[in-house]
Amino acid sequence: MAGRRRWSTEQILDAAAELLLAGDAETFSVRKLAAALGTDSSSLYRHFRNKTELLRAVADRILLSAMEGYRPEGDWKQRLTAVALRLRAAFGRQPQLAAVWGRHGSGGTGSRLMMEEVLQALRASGLPDDRIPAHYHRLVVLIASLVTAEGGFGAVGAQEHEQGMEQFRVAVLGADPERFPALAHFAREIRPLGADRDAAFEEILAVHLAHIETALR
Repeated sequence: MAGRRRWSTEQILDAAAELLLAGDAETFSVRKLAAALGTDSSSLYRHFRNKTELLRAVADRILLSAMEGYRPEGDWKQRLTAVALRLRAAFGRQPQLAAVWGRHGSGGTGSRLMMEEVLQALRASGLPDDRIPAHYHRLVVLIASLVTAEGGFGAVGAQEHEQGMEQFRVAVLGADPERFPALAHFAREIRPLGADRDAAFEEILAVHLAHIETALR
């Protein structure tokens, strides 16, 4: 025990991120993390009070990387779009961690940087201060939902993806036209959930920003 290595907070977070990439937040545990580091759980609890606090710290590092080097440019819509795309790209590089953010959130520096810029951009739009919190909440819920959904698609392996595509083809192209007339009619135009994710993300975000712009009038 005397020769057991001491791990820094950053090293613990590195190991936690690696463990989450191989599994998910449900199967993740402080005990498994301690075993991967060759230590005992009590040593990790000196850095984090519980599993949720640790997961929030892992998610916050993704937010921090997303906001690294960010400089506000353009009008308020361009700024909000830039933040959303940065979050999408950051979690796209580690898709298994998107669900961690969607479920556990974050309260660290990365989260505060993201929140500050979104609030500043909404202020720049001309919205009255008393209406900004509600619009902020809806916008962040939308972005988190889109990022989490994309993370789910991105974490799927090649074999699982092909199985899903086959199930999609059977469900859609094989639909009984008498029971599912609309589905049978549009079957060859319907796309799987994971298709055209780039365009879908930006279009859904643009529609919401247009809604905010309408509120300004």
